[in-house]
Amino acid sequence: MKNLTSFITILIATLIAIPSFAQTPATSPATASGTSAAQPATATGQPNPQEMMKQMMEKSKLNENHKLLSSLDGNWNFAIKMWMNPDPNAPPQESKGTATRKSIMGGRYVMMDVTGKMQMPGEDGKMKDMQFKGMGLEGYDNVKQKFVASWVDNMGTGIEFSEGTYDPATKSFTYTMEMEPLPGMKSQVREVIKIADNNHMMLDWYETHGGQEKKTMEIAYTRAGKK
Repeated sequence: MKNLTSFITILIATLIAIPSFAQTPATSPATASGTSAAQPATATGQPNPQEMMKQMMEKSKLNENHKLLSSLDGNWNFAIKMWMNPDPNAPPQESKGTATRKSIMGGRYVMMDVTGKMQMPGEDGKMKDMQFKGMGLEGYDNVKQKFVASWVDNMGTGIEFSEGTYDPATKSFTYTMEMEPLPGMKSQVREVIKIADNNHMMLDWYETHGGQEKKTMEIAYTRAGKK
């Protein structure tokens, strides 16, 4: 109900604003003689209120991209490998956890809750298990014609935003984003999620530092109850 109210409020505000910003067109000879001329759009080039409402309603409809995301709903187990040690020969840090994916807003978005344990350095510099919790939100933006996602977790205070595409030939999503974990430490990230089948998917995480891309993490997901 809250989201419907917000949508209606935005729509009404938009429709009210159009006449305010539109320039008054000069009277045409046909209009002056009493013949009404069709006005499909305002003088600023914006669609008229009726057409705008029609377009907004059309863009709010679900399509195969939303169904693709919803097909991954359910409970998952995952295993993570992280290459955090600068020594290329060092073994990756490994941990496990669970994830729950659930469609919301009538199937327009998918929310994912993640819980697990990760080996992280404590204040004394020694590695120890830390409880990890994260939450992701995914969707397909009909206006941008891109997959969109956001991510938050208990290891930071920022919100990560990414955009991506899907390749049906390889059954893979590819997302890109920019991260800044510390001031001035920006890095480009490429995230590839390959759907092996309905019960298995793999996430590969690549970071670019100094112009070189390196795989720093992979997550193997298996649907709960499956092998």
